[in-house]
Amino acid sequence: MTANATRVLVLNSGSSSVKYQLLDMRPAPDSGSAAGARLATGLVERIGEETSRLVHTPSAGGDRRVAEGAIPDHEAALKAVAAELAADGLGLDSPELAAIGHRVVHGGMEFTAPTVIDDAVLKEIERLVPVAPLHNPANITGIRTARALRPDLPQVAVFDTAFHTTMPEYAARYAIDVATADAHRIRRYGFHGTSHAYVSRKAAELLGKAPEDVNVIVLHLGNGASASAVRGGRCVDTSMGLTPLEGLVMGTRSGDIDPAVTFHLERVAGMSTDEIDELLNKKSGLLGLCGDNDMREIRRRIDAGGEDGARAALAFDIYIHRLKKYIGAYTAVLGKVDAVAFTAGVGENAAPVRAAAIAGLEELGMAVDASLNAVRSGEARLISPEYARVAVAVVPTDEELEIAQQTYALVNA
Repeated sequence: MTANATRVLVLNSGSSSVKYQLLDMRPAPDSGSAAGARLATGLVERIGEETSRLVHTPSAGGDRRVAEGAIPDHEAALKAVAAELAADGLGLDSPELAAIGHRVVHGGMEFTAPTVIDDAVLKEIERLVPVAPLHNPANITGIRTARALRPDLPQVAVFDTAFHTTMPEYAARYAIDVATADAHRIRRYGFHGTSHAYVSRKAAELLGKAPEDVNVIVLHLGNGASASAVRGGRCVDTSMGLTPLEGLVMGTRSGDIDPAVTFHLERVAGMSTDEIDELLNKKSGLLGLCGDNDMREIRRRIDAGGEDGARAALAFDIYIHRLKKYIGAYTAVLGKVDAVAFTAGVGENAAPVRAAAIAGLEELGMAVDASLNAVRSGEARLISPEYARVAVAVVPTDEELEIAQQTYALVNA
C-alpha cells in the first residue's frame, strides 16, 4: 500500500441493493479533525428489476445525481458505482484507494475481528450461509464482484457478529442439548455489532472516559432493533440471538416469543415452516400489532386519538415494555451502568420513545430531561439531568465509518 493510499470504499451489499461510501482516513491537515471524511455516498437499488435506480451524492460540492435504468446484477451495479466515482475524480483505479471494506452480517464464531478476504475466508463465509440465509449470500456476491473489479486491492470483511463474540458462554449458549447445538451451530451470535461497537465507544468519549472504564447499555432502535450490555468496551450480552429475530419488538419482527407458538401454529393453524417464518419476521412487531412499522406514523395516530389511536398506543406500550425489560436486565448483568445510549433511526429521532423507555427508572439512577430530550441534533449529546447517576445519551451511529476504520487499521498495520 502506497503512503498516499488513505481512502476506503465501504460496500454493504443486499440481495437487490448496494449501499456505498468512500471515506478518506487521513485527518485534514492542521484542522484537528478526525479521520473519516466522506468523499461520496450512494445507493443502488432494485438490482435485477426492470427499472433500477442509482443515487450518488458527492461530498465535495456538486449536485446529487439520480440515474434510472436496467442494472441486471451486482457486477453491473458496482461498475455503475465506479463510473459515478470516476466522474468526481474518485475512481476505483486511484492509487489513493487503500482497500474495500465489506459489511458481512454473519461471521459465526470463526471471525472475531476484521479479516482480509482470500479464497479460504470466502469459503468459510459461504459455509455460514445456513445460519444467515437472507444476508450472507448477498454479502458474498458483493465481495466476489469487488474482487473481480480490483483483484490487486485488499478486500476486508467486517462482521456484524464479531463485536458480540466476547460474550461469555453462559450468555451465548441456549439451554438445549449441547451435542445438537454444536452440531448445528445453534447459539446466540448477536447482530448490529459495528453499531454497538461504535456507539459504546462514542458514549465513553461523551463522558470523557476511556471505553475500558465505562459500562454502557446500547439501544440500537431502527426497523431492526437490538440492545447490548457492554462492560469495559466488551460485549457481555445482546438481545439478538441465532438470528436477528430474537429480542426487542421491531418494525416487522416479533422479538422474544415462546418457541411453542411455532408448534401451535403448525398444529392448530396448519401453517408451514415458511409461513411461520414469514409471519414472525415480516408480519409481526409493530406492523403486526397496529398495521404500521413507522414510529412517526404510530405517534401521529396516538396523538389523533380514537379507536385507531388506541390500537397504535397499545403497540407503542408493548414496544416500550420490552425495551424497559432489557434495560433492567442489562442493568442487573452489568451491576453498574455508566450510560444508556440510544441510537439508529428511532433511537436518534423519536424523543417520545426515549422518554417512555426511561420513565420510572429513577431508582436505577436513570432520568431524562424533557427539554434536552426535545432537542433535535445530529451530534452525540446527553439528555439526562445533571443529578442522574446514569448518563442517558443520544449517539448517532456510523456503521460505515466503523467499517472504514477497522478496514484501514487492518491493511495499514
